[in-house]
Amino acid sequence: MKKQILLVIMVVLFATPLFAQEFNLSGELRPRYENKYGFRTLRVENQEAGDFISQRTRINFDFKNSKMKFKVSLQNVRVWGDVSTLAADDKAIAFHEAWAEAILSEKWSMKFGRQEIIYDDSRIFGNVGWAQQARSHDAFLVKFTPNSDHRVDVGIAYNADSQAGIDALYSNAAGYKTFQYGWYHGKFDKIGVSFLLLNTGIEYVENEGAENEDNTIDYMQTIGPRVTYKSGNISADASIYFQTGKSLDNSVGASYFGGNFAYKINDNFKAAIGGEYLSGKDMGDASTDLKSFAPLFGTNHKFNGWMDYFYVGNHANNVGLTDIYLTIGYVKDKFSVKLIPHYFSSAAKIVDANGNEMDNYLGTEIDFVLGYKLTKSINLNAGYSQMLATESMEVVKGGGDSGLHNSWAWVMVTFKPNLFTYTPPAPAE
Repeated sequence: MKKQILLVIMVVLFATPLFAQEFNLSGELRPRYENKYGFRTLRVENQEAGDFISQRTRINFDFKNSKMKFKVSLQNVRVWGDVSTLAADDKAIAFHEAWAEAILSEKWSMKFGRQEIIYDDSRIFGNVGWAQQARSHDAFLVKFTPNSDHRVDVGIAYNADSQAGIDALYSNAAGYKTFQYGWYHGKFDKIGVSFLLLNTGIEYVENEGAENEDNTIDYMQTIGPRVTYKSGNISADASIYFQTGKSLDNSVGASYFGGNFAYKINDNFKAAIGGEYLSGKDMGDASTDLKSFAPLFGTNHKFNGWMDYFYVGNHANNVGLTDIYLTIGYVKDKFSVKLIPHYFSSAAKIVDANGNEMDNYLGTEIDFVLGYKLTKSINLNAGYSQMLATESMEVVKGGGDSGLHNSWAWVMVTFKPNLFTYTPPAPAE
């Protein structure tokens, strides 16, 4: 596998000056040390911290001419020590991205293949870049850009486990069987407006075990606008999304509201205040209706605290969340620092094992991060977060001890070298 990849690189490098219009070969290597001591859920007594170093390595090929764009991103994700020092690791290389885009005209294009899908603030569609493996989709997109101020994307995905010649139940490895969406973004002077309509289908077995057993796809719709405003030192945004339809034979009715207001104090300091509401379902509610909002394919680590207590592989179909936060940021030359305290409470009723209603306040998380740009291609970042939880958090998480110290610390170095670039010379006049 490694020899084949090396051969592809060599062929592309030698062929590029002869045929390509624009070609870029870049890399990324990102090792990260983490100390998880109550990360994602509360610790219990005598539970020690987890310490490890993970690493993402990528080689990116980008090609472009007047009729086409083409990208392949090879990726290896590992934990230091998970492979013997004498073992081969060929099978650990995967395609994070492998797509081609046909440029039909100045306004129209079509994009096919494995690709990152990112819109707006990454709340519903994001690449989950913090995760070493990140997220990408197998999808087909049509893009319409009538001018520099307006854009419309239409996307379709349809997944299967194999090339079987019969109708087989999809394992939902991607998290969905199919989706279709339309996204619009427009610029109007100081205001930006986006609108998303997403139809997500999950396959399951209906009437399992009965004579009329059948593979069925239920569809859930996520609909809503996002508005941004920027003028001078002031910026603001607000989003509203609603979810309806069905999922796994359950009716869906959920909502999301979010907003931020930021002020640039001077060239170095910036402060912001914001909040989010994600609807939830009361504990003790015996109905099968899904009332908890699902952020679906968003970069959830970016939101609701960096300790990932909410919506990062957890907190689905739960009591929802209200998150009020303050951001204070400082930038000076190559140095940056950011402090973000969060105030968390549930959006729905919390009830303990004895049937007693609990306080909605879940806890406060404090996130702190430092950054330093060593060179144009090398960045150093470090962070520390601490969760100050309540007994209500214990109930929501199904255990743990809110009285114990719960924290997370990390240090990460990111190398992003540009390995080779070819741009054809301008034609002679």
